[in-house]
Amino acid sequence: MQYGREPLQKYDLSSLRILGTVGEPINPEAWQWYHEVVGQGRCPVVDTFWQTETGGHVLTPLPAATPLKPGSATFPFFGVEPAILNEHGEELEGEAEGYLVFRRPWPGIMRSVYRNHERFENTYFKKFPGFYVTGDGCKRDKDGYYWITGRIDDMLNVSGHLMSTAEVEAALTEHPAVAEAAVVSRPHAVKGECLYCFVTLKHSREFNHTLQDELKRLVREKIGPIATPDFIQNAPALPKTRSGKIMRRILRQIARNEKDLGDLSTLADPKVVEELFSQRCEAAA
Repeated sequence: MQYGREPLQKYDLSSLRILGTVGEPINPEAWQWYHEVVGQGRCPVVDTFWQTETGGHVLTPLPAATPLKPGSATFPFFGVEPAILNEHGEELEGEAEGYLVFRRPWPGIMRSVYRNHERFENTYFKKFPGFYVTGDGCKRDKDGYYWITGRIDDMLNVSGHLMSTAEVEAALTEHPAVAEAAVVSRPHAVKGECLYCFVTLKHSREFNHTLQDELKRLVREKIGPIATPDFIQNAPALPKTRSGKIMRRILRQIARNEKDLGDLSTLADPKVVEELFSQRCEAAA
């Protein structure tokens, strides 16, 4: 998306049958671009939810059989029983948003953590006894489709209002100049936390105050005034692992100007971090 359609035009994509997307929840705008440009409007997009711990896909569409919704992991795989719980561990029915858990085991589920079974139980089963706790937030729409909203640890609490980073990121990427976005929290003296946003622009687009104002207005319109970003930083690239996952821990530390970043060995390109520090929003110093 960042570089448009031109880089793809030199390739013959006619042999593609199915497209996959994993690692991070994909926003609807990126899904549409992927489907229309890479898949030429004919390849189903298999947007799944799974973890290393689950041993395989647990939420997944069936290619060419499941009606797709851009950004949704659709339905549970055969034999998998998801549920959505609130903060008190109460199961929510129908349209709902909360903690994604699973009621029963399945063949691929991990059995333990090597030489540390107590950690295994505490991480995945202690918070809501009787359920496997993924650590991810999720919402279910009126048609029963599941939408991953991001890690619970990445939820934002602004003036007592909880919101998901994925929701704000999806709003930012609706702007035609934005290729990718990542949102983290930053301490705020009045609100408790505020939104610090990193945006990667499409090729040849310019980052300026006008764009920042447009992005803030877009988020207000899509989510509400409480979600208005306090800081929006230009990010030529985002810190990602070699498998393509955004390292939000690093982004939070950049937003807070914390230079002790710890282990960066899994970063695909460590130079990205230096560049992001150099372009921090001045008002956030």
